[in-house]
Amino acid sequence: MAQLVLCLNLISTWYMVGLIWMVQVVHYPLFARVGQKDYVQYQKLHQDWITPIVGVPMIVELLTAILLLRYAAKGTSLMLVWIALGLLIVIWLSTAFLQVPCHHQLSQAFDADAHRRLVSTNWVRTAAWTLRGAMVAWLVFGVGSEFAD
Repeated sequence: MAQLVLCLNLISTWYMVGLIWMVQVVHYPLFARVGQKDYVQYQKLHQDWITPIVGVPMIVELLTAILLLRYAAKGTSLMLVWIALGLLIVIWLSTAFLQVPCHHQLSQAFDADAHRRLVSTNWVRTAAWTLRGAMVAWLVFGVGSEFAD
């Protein structure tokens, strides 16, 4: 069970690391290029289509990160598991209180200030997921796979 939890956490975390970098560097900057006429429809489609793509792995990542508290590897500092979970909390709070309000504002019409806030505040999630990805990789490859069952 412990290896399954760790594997799912590693996969979901690194899926999100790759996705957040693509969103940060490519997708969000392109919002400014859509054009006023089609922007509201574009933003609605973006929100509808991206939700399952990010929602499912985020939930898997959260659940498995919590389960890792139970299945900490022998010899692993529980502090590392807690810090990785703390980064996930930062990501979820940033999503709820920084990015979602920007998307809500942008769903009404393109707003250059809301767009700038979205791109700049998304660096919080990009950095946190990248650091978290490194920590989870360390849990898997730095410590080994000797997880307690």
